Amino acid sequence: MIIESRAYARAGLMGNPSDGFFGKTISISVRNFGASVKLYPSPELHIEPQPQDTNVFRSIFHLRDAVSTLGYHGGVPLLKAAIKKFLEYCEREQIKLPNKNFSIRYATSIPRQVGLSGSSAIIVAAFRALMRFYDVEIPLPTLPNLVLATETEELGIAAGLQDRVIQCYEGCVYMDFDRALMERQGHGFYESLDPRLLPKLYIAYKTELGKQSGKIHNDVRSRWLQGEELVVNTLHHIADVACQGREALLQQDLEALNSLVNRNFDLRCQIYNISESNMALIRAARACGASASFTGSGGSIIGIYRDDAMLNRLFIELKKLNARVIKPYVI
Repeated sequence: MIIESRAYARAGLMGNPSDGFFGKTISISVRNFGASVKLYPSPELHIEPQPQDTNVFRSIFHLRDAVSTLGYHGGVPLLKAAIKKFLEYCEREQIKLPNKNFSIRYATSIPRQVGLSGSSAIIVAAFRALMRFYDVEIPLPTLPNLVLATETEELGIAAGLQDRVIQCYEGCVYMDFDRALMERQGHGFYESLDPRLLPKLYIAYKTELGKQSGKIHNDVRSRWLQGEELVVNTLHHIADVACQGREALLQQDLEALNSLVNRNFDLRCQIYNISESNMALIRAARACGASASFTGSGGSIIGIYRDDAMLNRLFIELKKLNARVIKPYVI
């Protein structure tokens, strides 16, 4: 019996990155790209490495190209961490697992380190496969917490809940990470919104390797913990963008949605250092008449376009910056 599970890329539409600071966000799952995990019974527990996990290269040029495409780390550490966290959850919940082993392998089409959440997709898919193999039911609101803990506690990745929530729930989700609510029930308020309400969205992502999001977020987190007024107030305003965005989406106020996407990024610029290559993506998209903001921590952008003519301009202008434009499939 072979078990196969999937999880998809994600894009933060509004409110990003306030999720890591008890804020609010709206995110979509991007089914154009996904990670899959296959798991089947075997005499020993075996994690099967994939080509991106290799340390053998044809040449120094092959190594450079592999790193530029896949990053420095493959998926094996993610699988190891997910299996460990799954077992710890079962022990904590006093769930007795049967004594059986498995082989597990992964595959992914999600572009690496460009803000589409490829690492957490592998972990979500691994949890889903383990749940089926051992016949364990993890409550849906709890699952994103376990995925986040896998990354933060086991792998030292600085991250927030937004990515894991949308990859577990899928579709389009409004999230409220109010501190009192989180402390009371252990998770936020997650509301699935009808993806058919979404306007015409595009995503553009760079085809070369980006930066790890944890490194980007660390400075702002330390300033937030110190209570720096600019950081605290700006993150509050970013969270409010998601709140307003939810109302605009329900009211089908396209003009407001377009403005809010731009405002999200403009607020971000007040507290984050944005690289010139990322700013070039934003400027080029807005010059075409579209709105533009980050999907995550950089490397890819999301926005609203008006018609096919504008989408075609986005294809042409962003290709000049080595960026690929897609229409996200959410449903």
